[in-house]
Amino acid sequence: MKRININKEYHQIFETYPDIEIDEHISKIIELDHFLPYNSTFYCITNTVHQSFEYVSKNFKACTGLDAEAMLSGGMAYYWSLFHPEDIQLWINSLKELMQFTMTELTDEQRKRMSYTWNYRIKDGRGDYVNIVQNTTPLQFDEDNKPIIGLAHYTVLSGHIQLNICASAKILNQHNEYETLYFKNMSSTNLLDVISNRERDVVRLLIQQKTSEEIADLLNISRHTVDTHRRNILKKLNLNSTLEITSYFQDNPYLL
Repeated sequence: MKRININKEYHQIFETYPDIEIDEHISKIIELDHFLPYNSTFYCITNTVHQSFEYVSKNFKACTGLDAEAMLSGGMAYYWSLFHPEDIQLWINSLKELMQFTMTELTDEQRKRMSYTWNYRIKDGRGDYVNIVQNTTPLQFDEDNKPIIGLAHYTVLSGHIQLNICASAKILNQHNEYETLYFKNMSSTNLLDVISNRERDVVRLLIQQKTSEEIADLLNISRHTVDTHRRNILKKLNLNSTLEITSYFQDNPYLL
């Protein structure tokens, strides 16, 4: 297998200005970590310029069995060393395409309201591979409005679950609801790629038990359009009811 230089690839994707400042509100995020309960998620404050972690939340060790100090001292190079070899190239491809989409398809104002999600596997403290679903929200941008500081939220799922590696980009709209602007299944081309971005937004709101009227209002579309999306989703996935739709995607949350 061809050895991949992750540091070089990552630097090329996020090549940017080195002068950055951590905003004051990030300190408040760190303060809040003291009060958050232990669960199956953790978060980090990421620095793409220095390929480092400005902060690693206390849940990291409980979720992964790994040492947070190793993350802080070793930075992203240490974290990347934990990746499953089969996932590395797909993960790099997802970052490249997300960054290309961000810098060519979005306005400066839109970039400030984006959230990005992708997944991969890492080796935990027991030597077992687990699935990680990472959601990153940019907090600071360089002079070209490229994201450089981010709040990354990680959900740990069993490694026994076989997940396709997917990448998505969502924007926070005027109703404070996320809308999907980009989605790609990096592992393969299959039926899931037929589901449109708007249909994913409808599914996400159905899971939140929103009515058709509420979904129409949040997404700025008509109720008739919502119902049309619902019927199309059923047909594409060969499902029979809204309950089956929500169950399907609740079992596969990374697809949203």
